[in-house]
Amino acid sequence: MNKAYLLIGGNTGNRYKNLENAVKHIEKACGQLVAVSHLYETAAWGKTDQESFLNQALLIATSLSAEQLLQAVLSIENKMGRLRKERYGPRIIDIDILFYNNAVVNEPDLTIPHPALPQRRFALEPLNEIAAGYVHPVLKKSIQVLLNECPDSLEVKKLDN
Repeated sequence: MNKAYLLIGGNTGNRYKNLENAVKHIEKACGQLVAVSHLYETAAWGKTDQESFLNQALLIATSLSAEQLLQAVLSIENKMGRLRKERYGPRIIDIDILFYNNAVVNEPDLTIPHPALPQRRFALEPLNEIAAGYVHPVLKKSIQVLLNECPDSLEVKKLDN
């Protein structure tokens, strides 16, 4: 069984319900949930003139290959109404593959580990909750160390679920 760390997030519609629905879809199409972080709220990153985002990190056990997992999460985004209109724009749901086992994948449509992870506190905070000791296979640093070194100064607020 493969282990994959995912980050889900969104900032339109009922954000809580959208993340809840995404988790259900992921369980059905991708694999078994092993760990789930709290929800975290963060001001929009990259394009700041929009609603704040809710994010959550997941660890799943999956029989899917990395490419199959990508296709599954893209299908879930599509089913949930994700529209890709502008880079960093508002979205109902976003599902990113952060890590897949200890794999390093550099394909035109898939890069693992997620290349922007070390610069994004909104991803590192929830990931640190469920995988503080996981070591980035390229940078050879734990998630806790990456979070401590993260240059992103946006406040990430842990919510009570």
